[in-house]
Amino acid sequence: MDGTTAAVEDEQTWIVSYSIRLDASWLTREARVTARTAAGRRETVLAGDGEGRWSVDGRRAVHLDGCLDVDLESSALTNTLPVHRLELAAGARAATPAAYVRALDLSAERLEQSYARLPDQGGRQRYRYAAPAFGFTCTLVYDESGLVLDYPGIAVRAR
Repeated sequence: MDGTTAAVEDEQTWIVSYSIRLDASWLTREARVTARTAAGRRETVLAGDGEGRWSVDGRRAVHLDGCLDVDLESSALTNTLPVHRLELAAGARAATPAAYVRALDLSAERLEQSYARLPDQGGRQRYRYAAPAFGFTCTLVYDESGLVLDYPGIAVRAR
């Protein structure tokens, strides 16, 4: 999965490009993230072993232990990864801590989050997403392929 996102946040312009490599189980195995800001260009590489252990730029990152997914602050697309990996039935819920990468400085931190599958509506998958550290909860809407259509306040996919 590759992508690029550009934004202005707190009067700072940034562009983030990324390449995420997954295994057959939708587990993140590697994320290469590059940011360009007024301060210059920066790159970081996260590597996961598929069992919840990570390294960041080749150094073991114990603060990310237990995370199976990467979540990029700069991309709504990364919210697709746990949805595919978990394959939750309607009514089921799962805690899914993620290795969260900040857009401006590419720092990686543990982000506690959860997904609860809601009944489909109009042929669309829906999940109640929560990231308590940000006091954020919303309903994410996905298409039939499991790609994010609507991430309230963050992104809406053009049709």
